[in-house]
Amino acid sequence: MSDQDVPGSIEVTVTFLEMARAPARVPLPHNRQVALLRTSNPPLHYYRYLIDRVGRKWHWVNALRMSDEEMAEGLAQPDRDVRVLYLDGAPAGFFDLKIHLPDEVELAYFGMMPHATGVGLGRWFLGAALEAAWAYEPAKVTVQTCTLDHPAALPLYQKLGFSPVAQKQETVHPLTLAERSAIVMRA
Repeated sequence: MSDQDVPGSIEVTVTFLEMARAPARVPLPHNRQVALLRTSNPPLHYYRYLIDRVGRKWHWVNALRMSDEEMAEGLAQPDRDVRVLYLDGAPAGFFDLKIHLPDEVELAYFGMMPHATGVGLGRWFLGAALEAAWAYEPAKVTVQTCTLDHPAALPLYQKLGFSPVAQKQETVHPLTLAERSAIVMRA
């Protein structure tokens, strides 16, 4: 894809969802070698790698556009819970919980890398993220998705117990290849 192939802007519908009680536990699929590890204060380059590899196809650009200082400050917060999914020993996805809201945990980022999709882990992985969120004993768990996300995202959120509470229109400004390379290659 060349810089000219990236559209100037994309109009999206953002759907805000809430869950008021924990869902039933989702069992781990059989015959999978997976690990889910919490990382405290991950290095910026690694967090950018996760955001880029999970969200590239879906135009996750907001976190990538943060300055080093802004991203480091956010990741260093004690109320941040970032966990990385490994499949057969390699990174395969991550989720990022923000617990800073009173009585609320936000599932700020959740997703898997292309090599981990379609192998039967998505429902279990979302269940694991929700189990981690509910461990903080909030009154509710929130998440948002948009029309650029994986087509199965909204139905999966709803299947595990989220309900839509609002929508809004936004404009996403995709990164050019040059911008993405400069950001992801930052030390």
